[in-house]
Amino acid sequence: MAPVSIASDHRRFYFLDGLRLVAAVAVLAYHYTAINKAPWQPDAAHQFPVLSNITSYGALGVQLFFVISGFVILLSAYGRSVGDFVASRVSRLYPAYWASVIAAFVLFRFLQPNSGHDDSITGFLVNMTMIQEGMNVDHLDGVYWTLWIELLFYVLIAIFLAIGLTEQRVMAFILLWPLVAAVAKTSNSKILINFLSPDYAPLFCAGMALFLIHKFGHSLLRWGLFTFNVFIGTYFANANFVLKSMSYNTGRDLSPVVGGAIMIGIFAVVALVTVTPWAYKGPRWLTVAGALTFPLYLFHEAWGWWIISLFSGQMSKWGVLAIAVAFSFVVAFLVERWVERPLRPLISRALRNTFSDVSKRSENSSA
Repeated sequence: MAPVSIASDHRRFYFLDGLRLVAAVAVLAYHYTAINKAPWQPDAAHQFPVLSNITSYGALGVQLFFVISGFVILLSAYGRSVGDFVASRVSRLYPAYWASVIAAFVLFRFLQPNSGHDDSITGFLVNMTMIQEGMNVDHLDGVYWTLWIELLFYVLIAIFLAIGLTEQRVMAFILLWPLVAAVAKTSNSKILINFLSPDYAPLFCAGMALFLIHKFGHSLLRWGLFTFNVFIGTYFANANFVLKSMSYNTGRDLSPVVGGAIMIGIFAVVALVTVTPWAYKGPRWLTVAGALTFPLYLFHEAWGWWIISLFSGQMSKWGVLAIAVAFSFVVAFLVERWVERPLRPLISRALRNTFSDVSKRSENSSA
């Protein structure tokens, strides 16, 4: 997951802001009450025998966020220069992420030194770049794996902006990316699979198709591209996420019918709040809630599990859960207020000035 600015023509997609928080809370619930890595005594499935039947599907919040990201990143990129887009993405990604990496390093180095995480200085420094996945270095915190996928999507959009972002090119991309990625998956080429993200490409592309519908109107071709990616995205989510990793991580035989229904629901609800009269509607407080999404996602797993490990078996399970959830939200609020807000404009301004200077020097040298 990564932060996105949900604005267009000075209007906001309030319900889309809310969906971002729903996605983060679903993942949090999965990590706290369903996954067998959570440090409950006994394990999460025994602690929450009824609730975990539901929250075992919470990891699909990642899929929801990728669909939202496909819509919003294309929305924020359209009509921008490469420099503006890069400045916007970097300034939104890195402040909270750096704070998270530093906090995770402190946690695993000093508070949980035997946790099994790589708490070396080298690992910490590589994690600060956000490209540790590409360098085959362990993530300091498990939730960071989604950021690599987001980062690659941003690279693809930046390339688009460099060559010219047009509707025709976007439509061709929406069709070809999932197809080429699926072929790459059968080749067993790790480089191609890492770059093309076959399991997640249709999620981003479905969101991009919704943006085209939002911007240019309804048409059979645009809806056809969306539906094409819904089918592929639902299949990959079920086959590789629900039936494999999620079932393994929860120790349950999760239902492909339930997983498929959730995925169809994800695509449907994002369409509902972006290309129907529900767009731009909703209470304004959802914008504030949505702003907590990224820091909540970044901080909840490692620190929440630490809270659970401290108090599990010492007090009511619901009390422990409440403390872990409250702690994660408080940290998310503090990071958004005191890290993201102050640093975001400073980084954005510095990067824009740098790109402007480079552009001017390039123009002068070619004159």
